Amino acid sequence: MNKKIVTLEKLKNISKTTKLKGKKIIHCHGVFDLLHIGHIKHFAEAKTIGDVLIVTLTPDKLVNKGPNRPAFKIDHRLEAIAALENVDYVSENKWATAEKTIELIKPNFYFKGPDYKINKKDITGNIKREISAVKKSGGCIRYSKDVTFSSSTLLNKYADIYSSKQKNFMKSITKKLYEADMNNFIDNSFNDLKVLVIGETIIDEYVFCEALGKSGKEPMLVLRELEAEKYLGGASAIANHLSSFVKKVDLLSCLGQDKQYEEFTLKNLSSNIKTKFIYKEKSPTIIKKRFIDKNSKSKTLGVYSLNDDNLSKKQENSVISYLNKSNKYDLIIVADYGHGFITEKIAKVISNKKIFLSLNAQINSSNSGFHSIKKYPNCNSIIINESELRHELRSREGNLNELMKILSVNLKADFVVVTRGTEGSTIYNKKKDLYTSCPAFASKVVDKVGSGDALLPIISISLAKKMDDDISLFLGSLAAAQSVETISNSKSVNKIEIVKTLQHAIK
Repeated sequence: MNKKIVTLEKLKNISKTTKLKGKKIIHCHGVFDLLHIGHIKHFAEAKTIGDVLIVTLTPDKLVNKGPNRPAFKIDHRLEAIAALENVDYVSENKWATAEKTIELIKPNFYFKGPDYKINKKDITGNIKREISAVKKSGGCIRYSKDVTFSSSTLLNKYADIYSSKQKNFMKSITKKLYEADMNNFIDNSFNDLKVLVIGETIIDEYVFCEALGKSGKEPMLVLRELEAEKYLGGASAIANHLSSFVKKVDLLSCLGQDKQYEEFTLKNLSSNIKTKFIYKEKSPTIIKKRFIDKNSKSKTLGVYSLNDDNLSKKQENSVISYLNKSNKYDLIIVADYGHGFITEKIAKVISNKKIFLSLNAQINSSNSGFHSIKKYPNCNSIIINESELRHELRSREGNLNELMKILSVNLKADFVVVTRGTEGSTIYNKKKDLYTSCPAFASKVVDKVGSGDALLPIISISLAKKMDDDISLFLGSLAAAQSVETISNSKSVNKIEIVKTLQHAIK
């Protein structure tokens, strides 16, 4: 290994020793995904203000520049930077920002590009925290004077990080995105939306196991449980996905009769979510337990704890009473998982409200053949995957566009969005009689569970604010791409990450 490539722990000692010798340390930090002339000139200028130049790189898993980034893995990026004459030491960072690293090595100078001079352009606020850390460590911030080059621009133009379909789609919307200040664009569009989310709360439990083999006495697979993790799913996860986009979210949901997992749910909901829970009689809180092979990460078995019976008449009336008082919203998002919380009577009340209604009524292993979205006769938008659409209309091989139009007419829906996994998504706009498609943008798929829960709210708020169909699809696709890169709903969609992805995509 190149002697310049060292650990952060070793950097701490190197920094201390260097300072004792009266030498000054310069620190540069970034992704440095594609080494180019801009980086070379940046490091050369940095070296002129001190004696020892240290460069730290963002680890692969914390790079937030959109799908298929970084284009070059950490080992290659470290080797490339270490090969430069002006760089004395290079290390993989442990964190997404340089704040803690600055506190560790206490550089005399923290060196950034000229685009960071206007701190408010950094939507993450990281540069302000890094400057604060530098000052606390006795150092100061310096900015380069040379022209800024962009790895994202070069990669977008010359590399194969995007497919031809993705490139063509982004090219078609670049002008719209380029003309908008992304952060203000999203803040101004969504921040003041008043949103109500309705649906079952689900606890997704993942039990990681090791396969021991076949039982010695019975024809079954034997697993050894290693560890278990629980994540907030269902309508509660949808509310969390919305929480960084809008100021306040109201959640109408149900838990089990004994309030099982109420504390867990409240603890894991964002602070700007207000809850109204119905404690469903004779029912547990819905738990969907999945057994996962620790090595392959493949699911081997699912065990669900639930009661699909409808709410009692008393509880049904309680929900309807709440809804009848709920006219303060701009948008209602319904996630009907078919477990008896939203009865036909409740669905009718929701459908009759003069509020933008966005619906996802999922078919799953416990409700297939019984659950239908026909109980929602008036929807503004319907988000549904292709298999569910074909099941709903009993058409295995029918033309997809024709099926979307039929569903739109049947439910008086202004928009029908169909998700198609790796094939992306398509939206039908009834008023314009127009179809728009967007490719999928997920670069690595860890777990598909929860991707629909991420896509639904982001497309819903986009359509409710009358954004263009292609922009709405793109935002929803980016939300889904964020989701599938983590297990279940372990990480909520983050507005800042979406904005950064948009910024890098149009460079």
